[in-house]
Amino acid sequence: MLGACSGDTPKLEAAGAGLGGAPPSTTTEALSPEEVAASAPVAPFNPFGDPSAKIAGGREVIANPTKADILAPASSLPEMSFGNPDAPVTLVQYGSLTCPYCKRFHELVYPILKRDYIDTGKVRYILREFPIGRTSGQASIAWRCAAPDKFLELYGRFLADQSEWVSMEVRHDAIAAVAAKSGLTRAAYDACREDKALVENLKQIKDRGRKLGIIGTPNFYLDDKLIKKALTAEELREALDAALSQRTAAAPAPATPAQ
Repeated sequence: MLGACSGDTPKLEAAGAGLGGAPPSTTTEALSPEEVAASAPVAPFNPFGDPSAKIAGGREVIANPTKADILAPASSLPEMSFGNPDAPVTLVQYGSLTCPYCKRFHELVYPILKRDYIDTGKVRYILREFPIGRTSGQASIAWRCAAPDKFLELYGRFLADQSEWVSMEVRHDAIAAVAAKSGLTRAAYDACREDKALVENLKQIKDRGRKLGIIGTPNFYLDDKLIKKALTAEELREALDAALSQRTAAAPAPATPAQ
């Protein structure tokens, strides 16, 4: 069974059940006692700092978010969306570039998702950044710095080449080398690292994810259903087919032409 990542810090087992009530196979993001208590006002969260460091304030989570809540813009950056924008089902994935479970999902399950659901217009697929730790945060800057038509390609490259750049210490040369494979120059990467607006937008995306209940990677929203685990191909098919069947059943019958 696939699990999920908490990044570069010690992992805590998640509470609650996974898809279909199964025992959880996910690990949570490392949270401070203040965050777990969630009893104080929300404080700004820095995804590019030490994720194990204590922060002031608590963690605000939206109870039972609607699909509109989930799809609401978190920042001024464009959504990394693929497939038919009017597809009956939307799958939102939160990912961290350092996460091996994200890599496994992208290599083994995403091709099925793309071939059978995205390319056929059944599912709209949205990728959102949820960097955990400094290394993932810096790589996310390079990811967002790429041309929009290179977003998915560079995401796959960072995952496939994790052994070349992932480490406890940030290695900018290694990150830039992977990004260069998708056409991003070192000068562009360095400029984006200094772009305060870009960094702030990435923080807003992650902070919004946390408010929606995202605790690790990969976590998914299938329409308004939160899935806190990586999905196997069989689980993905089962979940998407069930959602599509519900949409079909709920669709109004075509009007009968007047005689």
